[in-house]
Amino acid sequence: MSQVHTSLATIPNRFAFIDSVSRQASRCTSLSLMLVDVVRFSDVTTSLGIHIGDRFLLEIANRIQSLFGSSASVGRISGDVFGIVFPNESNDVIMRRMFERLVEHFKTPMHHENNAFIADFNVGVVSAQRTGFDITTFVSRAETALKQAKENKYDNYFALSTKDKMDTGRSLALKADLKRALANGELELYFQPKVDLSTLQIVGAECLLRWNHPLDGVLFPGPLIEAAESYNMMNELGYWTLEQAFKALANFDSHRLDITLAVNISPTQLYDNQLVPTLKSLSSHYNMPLSRIELELTEDVALSNSLMVKKQLDQLRYLGVSISVDDFGKGYSNLAYIRDLDLDSLKIDKSFVMELEQHPVNRAIIEAAKIIGQAKGCSVVAEGVETIDQLHILREVGVSQGQGYLFSRAVPLNDFVMLTQQDIIIGHSPRRQNA
Repeated sequence: MSQVHTSLATIPNRFAFIDSVSRQASRCTSLSLMLVDVVRFSDVTTSLGIHIGDRFLLEIANRIQSLFGSSASVGRISGDVFGIVFPNESNDVIMRRMFERLVEHFKTPMHHENNAFIADFNVGVVSAQRTGFDITTFVSRAETALKQAKENKYDNYFALSTKDKMDTGRSLALKADLKRALANGELELYFQPKVDLSTLQIVGAECLLRWNHPLDGVLFPGPLIEAAESYNMMNELGYWTLEQAFKALANFDSHRLDITLAVNISPTQLYDNQLVPTLKSLSSHYNMPLSRIELELTEDVALSNSLMVKKQLDQLRYLGVSISVDDFGKGYSNLAYIRDLDLDSLKIDKSFVMELEQHPVNRAIIEAAKIIGQAKGCSVVAEGVETIDQLHILREVGVSQGQGYLFSRAVPLNDFVMLTQQDIIIGHSPRRQNA
């Protein structure tokens, strides 16, 4: 049974915890250390005081221990940084899942009187084998990983192994690989269908980048974007993606598929004065109207007060490009700015679709997004649809379009074309409308 701490003083401090990690390393074949930094915790202590802050920290520690059980042990590295050691575990995929479990678990808020706090985390992970283990290097690498997680723009998680060089290692290898990948055609667009929820007809698709790495296989966008950012290649990567989208549209036309493609655009591109001329050039070269392209922006970028971003978005909409806010509701929505922003689509973040059946407040949030969309005259799209029950609720709410594994994962171009030529079957019934 996991230990329940009644005071922060009973949680092993930095020195006791590191000593415990060292002892465990001598008894197991491998281990991983996760450093968990509570984001913006100073806001709590500033607003509510140190004593209330300590109560929240104690609750966080106990909830972490309860979440991972007796297989892991928890220590307090510093004020709002906890350490979790996982003996006999060094698998990168499993550690990533542990992080995702942690984040998902803490979506449930903590309360004190009339105040609520939802904990979010920066997480750094280091894994090592027993052979050649050095506790000083091990902890240092964990702190390096945590520092990198704090600096990441798109993912507050970073993992290292003790084999990685401190400043080079796999990250620099990825940077070099990316330059080669662009030259050697290793990058590929996959397409996830956007589906009319009433008819289950495919009405569009979102372009998702994949990297056919010669050594590591198919890589997802995380490390790819990280490498591009570090190597100052986001524009090059972004414009490559846009051109591939136009090529895909030309392929769709040859199959008589009149659908729109959504492309995620980076903040870097929105601040680049070549964005509009590049889109005009691609439209002319491929004889493709810009109305077939939808640009998806993250909420924080769309809601920025940058005059440059606003000017770019105005020009793009004038040319016929659709503008969509991705992951709507995930950040801190400035509804006043949403009111003044010209949009064609709001994409509801998948976190509100997940567990839609269990949490009525999720439905209320989606209904609110639907009302906002109606008032602005833009469509509302639900991301992350995975169950038939979610589909039924979304239909009841009146959300017209959706994406998710219930319909299809992202697939290569030829597979997507084949998907458009057949009925989407969900559940066990061949009758689509009765799904």
